[in-house]
Amino acid sequence: MPILVLCFLIGVIAGLRALTAPTVVSWAARLGWIDLSATPLAFLGFAYTPYILSLLALGEIANDKRASTPSRKIPPQFITRIVMGGFAGAALGLSHQSLALGLVAGAIGAVAGTLGGAEVRGRLAKAVGNDLPVALLEDIIAVGGGLFIVSLAGK
Repeated sequence: MPILVLCFLIGVIAGLRALTAPTVVSWAARLGWIDLSATPLAFLGFAYTPYILSLLALGEIANDKRASTPSRKIPPQFITRIVMGGFAGAALGLSHQSLALGLVAGAIGAVAGTLGGAEVRGRLAKAVGNDLPVALLEDIIAVGGGLFIVSLAGK
């Protein structure tokens, strides 16, 4: 699969869960699925980085289930998702010498993931009558999808 498609898709993951995208990219770098070792983003593959990001991502996943958590579409949350999608896309792109295009593709993917994810989750939650099962499904899609995307990036 072309790297720019993967950069876009990792951005979509950031639109679902902002910290999941850089976390799975960090794991990919640490596990040697992608090579960032001679780049400015080599820190993503350092020994402790994926663990630290994983803890932060788990915190985000837990916080998402609280009724007081604001919409992902308000400016601070939306901007964070775009930044994280752009960052994760840039890292994947950089592993294939496409930093700038990866950044743009990731940011665009984050916009699509934020808006699309909010719409789908809202409709499914309304149909089911409960947001929690839909939120948990979204978590599974974000983590599983993210890992699948980065596993393809090294090929």
